[in-house]
Amino acid sequence: MRGEGLFTERAPNGRFQWQLKAMNGRVVAVSSSVHESSADAERAFAELVALGPALVARITHVRDGLGWTWVVPGPRGNPLVKSSRAYERYATCQNAFRRFIALVARMAEAAAQPVVVAQPAAGALPAVVGSVGAAGGDGTGVAGAGGEFGGVGGVGGGV
Repeated sequence: MRGEGLFTERAPNGRFQWQLKAMNGRVVAVSSSVHESSADAERAFAELVALGPALVARITHVRDGLGWTWVVPGPRGNPLVKSSRAYERYATCQNAFRRFIALVARMAEAAAQPVVVAQPAAGALPAVVGSVGAAGGDGTGVAGAGGEFGGVGGVGGGV
């Protein structure tokens, strides 16, 4: 299944976690904590997006096996978000975090785009018009850039 943007899913313990997916459907990052509801998970992600450029990763070697993972520590040292998988090389892990930051920044830009309400013609119902997408976009405010982490989805799609 291909999908993009933020998805929430029920964890095995009955609580919710969020996943950030790239345009190709690959999971880019996952929430480190679990939440009571899907809405709580989405709020936690929105808070993460608000931090944006201030996010810094801690890259560590995987204990059991080969590879590297990144984690963004929170104010109390607890992880806020982590990579969805281990990367074979340190540099690849660094680049994956940079692409995550770029995707979060594009999501923040898309969320900040104002929604324009067009003036209705005489006797017509008002129409809501979304912001224009980036180059290659589809006019919905969703960027159409390619690559592993290209494209940006809207907040809220549930799985």
